[in-house]
Amino acid sequence: MKATTSIIATLTLAASALLAGCGSGEASVTDEEAILASTPVPVEVARPYRVDIFAKYDATATITSDADAPVIARVPGEVVELLVEEGDLVVAGQVLARLDGERLRLEMLAARANLDRARTEYERNVDLNQRGLISASMFDSLQYELEALEALYELTKLTYDYSKIRAPIDGIVAAREIKPGQNLKVNDIAFRITDTTELIAYLQIPQSELSKFAVGHAADIEVASMPGIRFPATIERISPTIDTRNGTFRATAIIDNAGGELAPGMFGRFTISYEQHKNALVIPAEALLAEDEESTVYVVVDGEVSLRTIQIGIEADGNVEILGGLSEDEVIVVVGHSGLRTGSKVLASNKTQDRYTG
Repeated sequence: MKATTSIIATLTLAASALLAGCGSGEASVTDEEAILASTPVPVEVARPYRVDIFAKYDATATITSDADAPVIARVPGEVVELLVEEGDLVVAGQVLARLDGERLRLEMLAARANLDRARTEYERNVDLNQRGLISASMFDSLQYELEALEALYELTKLTYDYSKIRAPIDGIVAAREIKPGQNLKVNDIAFRITDTTELIAYLQIPQSELSKFAVGHAADIEVASMPGIRFPATIERISPTIDTRNGTFRATAIIDNAGGELAPGMFGRFTISYEQHKNALVIPAEALLAEDEESTVYVVVDGEVSLRTIQIGIEADGNVEILGGLSEDEVIVVVGHSGLRTGSKVLASNKTQDRYTG
């Protein structure tokens, strides 16, 4: 900017000297316009260059988990032991807490004793049945009773095991809802387990944009707590039906959160890349002008500029794709459009070219 200011100051002084040389009252407005028209305007220029460019769509959604399970008490009882706390990693089947199951244990033992008695009685009568010394109906009754007692024992055994509250899924303890000494009823929520290794978000896609999206498209997510850091995601599903409340389709994004940086409930800003053009010819977006609903740029040839209408494609990340009207070896004005018109002379600086062309 210092160099540009110096150039402007020098040109201004030169113009003033020329005007002063004409004598008082001799310089006309036409002379001033002619002098200004012949004075080069300092601009910054660049050449078109090639990069891979993606068409993108922005959306916002709350991140959640598809694997979020409440852990309920399956039998009533007093909480006698807590084995995990919020934030602990657990695996499916791991015991999280124990209830007072003494009554259930005794019922299981009684059922086991009745089963042992029935099994002994049945085995004693097997030989008698084979020898025809007891009736078939009596032997069948012994067999049915044995089967019923086996089922009852398994039921009491299972009920006793329910006094140990277990994790239904792998994950992290998101909430502990119980306290030691608390008496729980059946279906009371004791814990909540959430698997955060894979998170999801439901994006609302307008009808007009739906044709741009497909399963498998990549996306990036940014959250307020970690600005500037982007996490990858993939569009996993797109609902075939429209939500009549807002006229949108629902796209489900799957987020790989193996590192655990993200958490359910975070608000995410999603950028979905739905189309890629490899090795596309692009220019900096700030070089683009809008003229009567056309896209134009100033092209520099032999120190003069001319306004050129071009055809553009994808615009993303500060770049605009060129589809026609401009070649790779031409020079365009990037900074300094103000006051230019076709035929204007310019003093081009390539300072910004490296920044744009890499």
